[in-house]
Amino acid sequence: NPGADLTDADLTDADLTDADLSDANLFCAKLIGADLHNVNLSYSNLSYASLSKANLSGANLSCADLHDAELSDASLFKAYLHCANLSHASLFKADLRYANLTGAILFKADLSNADLYCANLICSNLYYSDLSGAFLSKANLIYADLSYANLVKANLYGADLFKVYLFRS
Repeated sequence: NPGADLTDADLTDADLTDADLSDANLFCAKLIGADLHNVNLSYSNLSYASLSKANLSGANLSCADLHDAELSDASLFKAYLHCANLSHASLFKADLRYANLTGAILFKADLSNADLYCANLICSNLYYSDLSGAFLSKANLIYADLSYANLVKANLYGADLFKVYLFRS
């Protein structure tokens, strides 16, 4: 239900495929291993939520607040994260292939060993993020801010780096 209050809810391994949870409050919710395929979570509060190993393929997370969320090993294949706040989120080994992260805030996010093949990161804020070992082949990083980001062993083969910010003055 849109606007649902699921604060601290334990939805571990739940099947919420195709649900409309737009504008929902899922602060500190446990969604470990949950199936959230094609779920509408736009404008939802998922800050401090545990979503490790969750399936968020095709999910709409536009303008969602995911700061400090745990998304390690989660599948965000073709997810829509336009303008989402993922500051301090852990996306270690997450599958973000073909994800749309246009304008997303990934300040100090852990994207180490994440798969961002063909991801759209236009105008994204990756300031101080950890992209070590990340696969960014063919990713679109036009106007992205990578100031102070850790890119050690990141694969940027074929990535579009037009007007990428690497240092702030």
